Amino acid sequence: MKVVLFCGGAGMRLRGYADDVPKPMVQIGTRPILWHLMKYYAHFGHKDFILCLGYKGNCIKDYFLHYDESVSNDFVWSQGGKQVQLLNRDIDDWTITFVETGANANIGQRLKAVEPYLRDEEIFLANYGDGLSDLPLPGMLDKFRRSGAIASLLLVQPTASFDIVFIGPDGGVEEIRPITRTDIWINGGFFAMRNEIFLYLQAGEELVREPFQRLIDRNALLAHKYTGFWQCMDTFKDKQHLEELNQGIAPWKVWSHGGNGPISCERESRAANRENSIAVPTPL
Repeated sequence: MKVVLFCGGAGMRLRGYADDVPKPMVQIGTRPILWHLMKYYAHFGHKDFILCLGYKGNCIKDYFLHYDESVSNDFVWSQGGKQVQLLNRDIDDWTITFVETGANANIGQRLKAVEPYLRDEEIFLANYGDGLSDLPLPGMLDKFRRSGAIASLLLVQPTASFDIVFIGPDGGVEEIRPITRTDIWINGGFFAMRNEIFLYLQAGEELVREPFQRLIDRNALLAHKYTGFWQCMDTFKDKQHLEELNQGIAPWKVWSHGGNGPISCERESRAANRENSIAVPTPL
């Protein structure tokens, strides 16, 4: 199953830190966030990637054209450096298609640009390329396959430190509650789609606006709620948080601790029974 990764963002909220690289190339530890995301999908057997390039796409091309396995793998160095024997490998079984999709294109335009590379795919995966999770992907895919939906999106609860203010009819404040303790759900940027999505996507449209609204009208858009780990990298503070987690047991590194990732059945069941409101932001 192919994985489409949207890699064209400039990361405006990371300006001052990531001026010289596109957002997916901002590093977490010794590897860019894009690599961490690709390792996540590869863990579940999805190793055929399509990278939708945009802003400074040459940085992503150069990274993989000059990929250094020794950065994240153990190796034996001998003969004064003439021989380096890798003890394990990262990406030797990956296939990556690099596609220039426009410096200023939106997500829908980028997806439309790679349609020719997806013609033989009944179902494919897609991702914004700027967030990490320990989502048990097979569960989301099984639910999607059993449904009649054309697209599925991951819903997570926001991690921002905002407060929601509830007011009464007279304007008086009734309650102030952290957004993380409300029943608000947002688009987590992990998608599964059937090839029919292209019948609903017209030129110039943003994926989660007009096309997804058409799917909603046909009851063909499926939500998959998840209350486990999820973190996007929109700001420098987000990057620092991911860096701190990376120094310990990083939850998204399912390839290191194995399995489908930690998940609480009780929490999943509780989440599935909630009435929810959905906010779908557009990434920069």
